[in-house]
Amino acid sequence: MDYLVNLSTLPQDKKSPDAMAKAGVTIRRALPPELKLIIRWIDEHFGEAWAGEATVAMTRQPPTCFIATREGKLVGFSCHEATAPDFFGPTGVDESLRGLGIGRALLFASLNDLKTMGYGYAIIGDVGPSAFYEKAVNAIPIPDSTPGIYAGMLKS
Repeated sequence: MDYLVNLSTLPQDKKSPDAMAKAGVTIRRALPPELKLIIRWIDEHFGEAWAGEATVAMTRQPPTCFIATREGKLVGFSCHEATAPDFFGPTGVDESLRGLGIGRALLFASLNDLKTMGYGYAIIGDVGPSAFYEKAVNAIPIPDSTPGIYAGMLKS
């Protein structure tokens, strides 16, 4: 199911900046020279479908992919405007670092970028952890959105 986020009422992310500083994590827009490294990491951790979507986000100008780094290493990513305009995702965090607020910080980075691009709402496609999005950004389910834009997608 897809979810909708009202970007005009997006809450301020007061927790993430402090949490990221304490965890030694930097959130920033990805740079084109990092494309292969980022795509390889996403493919290894989350699979080729997400790597494909991230490739599109990385090739936009500016890239619509944000990354989380810790001690010079990639530990998470978020993309938007990859499979469809105004769509958030995919996003993922290294399994060993989940629970530190990295996913939340990446979510806010992407949603704030969509807001800056002029969108009033964002769509989170094919939501996995719905409770996370409902709590973090007041996302609501979009009725009749299944199977959505991923219907009929080729599988490996």
